[in-house]
Amino acid sequence: MAKNNFFFTSESVTEGHPDKVCDQVSDAVLDGVLKKDKSGRVACETFITVGLVIVGGEITTKTYVDIPSLVRGLIKDIGYTDAKYGFNYKTCSILNAIGIQSPDIAQGVNKGGAGDQGLMIGFATNQTKELMPLPIMLSHKLTARLAQVRKRNILGYLGPDGKAQVTVEFEDGKPKRVDTVLISCQHTEEILDRTGNKITQKAIDEIIQKVALPSIPKKYLDDKTRYLVNPTGKFVIGGPQSDTGMTGRKIIVDTYGGSAAHGGGAFSGKDPTKVDRSASYMARHIAKNIVAANLADVCHVQLAYAIGVAKPVSVLINTRNSGKLPDSRLTQLVRKHFELTPLGIIDYLKLKRPIYRKTAAYGHFGRNEKEFTWEKTNKVKALLKDA
Repeated sequence: MAKNNFFFTSESVTEGHPDKVCDQVSDAVLDGVLKKDKSGRVACETFITVGLVIVGGEITTKTYVDIPSLVRGLIKDIGYTDAKYGFNYKTCSILNAIGIQSPDIAQGVNKGGAGDQGLMIGFATNQTKELMPLPIMLSHKLTARLAQVRKRNILGYLGPDGKAQVTVEFEDGKPKRVDTVLISCQHTEEILDRTGNKITQKAIDEIIQKVALPSIPKKYLDDKTRYLVNPTGKFVIGGPQSDTGMTGRKIIVDTYGGSAAHGGGAFSGKDPTKVDRSASYMARHIAKNIVAANLADVCHVQLAYAIGVAKPVSVLINTRNSGKLPDSRLTQLVRKHFELTPLGIIDYLKLKRPIYRKTAAYGHFGRNEKEFTWEKTNKVKALLKDA
């Protein structure tokens, strides 16, 4: 195989996956605080297992959030409304284990410093119109479609839990075709065959027709594309009944599907004073604007911070040899044109709004909804003028 020909795979999970349920709960708690207290400090973590949800972490706020009602409402929205799915919003137990934020951290954040040390990554590529890697975008479209056909009762036998994975063949570094589509979806027993050990071929064909084909552009499909649907045979037991979930365990699903590095910090449940979240959003904004300005085909951004210090300790731009300008020159442009302090990022991206539950499923990047201010390409003209 030629040097720049390869296969690359990314995965996504549905909103009913246990880890994603936890991410959504944590971000719903954050939204609940920000609705009435924009200065609230939130670091919320959620754990879910059979019949139990534990919500913990550190929150300092002037308002009150009814955690049990919030959690039950969210789980109902996701679709765990019947015992046949192994989890029910009406009967699950909910434990509130939330404390207050450490004053040692607060004293650094209150004066505008970063809420923690760490490195944050942003990425963009011209593989798709969203300026995202193709494998992760297709995976998100598959899992979002799984939820859509379930909620619209197009495939009424589907449950809330599910995963998708897409393998793309690249030629000369560019996406050429989809090699493999993998869909694992929770379902009721009605679509099992006579053995009771696997779903019927009819159900497999329906899922391919109703989920896979509408989600993937035809130009990437050919006669060699493989479709794998519930390859173990069946997926009746799913959700928290089959697997525990925790906030922050799907950070690669949340970002770039493995096409870029990751700083290590999760996003969900953290208010924007935490640079794990806000600086990652700004790093994506920077990378997207550089690629949108055609200053590079690919852009990888690293920002690094020290706890309590406002300005980043380092800024790195890496265009993987695709830049129209040297990476060092692009770094200078970034320092000039983009807000990089925590308070500057929060103000510029308008991050003290209750916008976060929506980010917690189907990716934080590559979205065109109004809440996703970091996806704007409003710096293109300024970058081109100065370049």
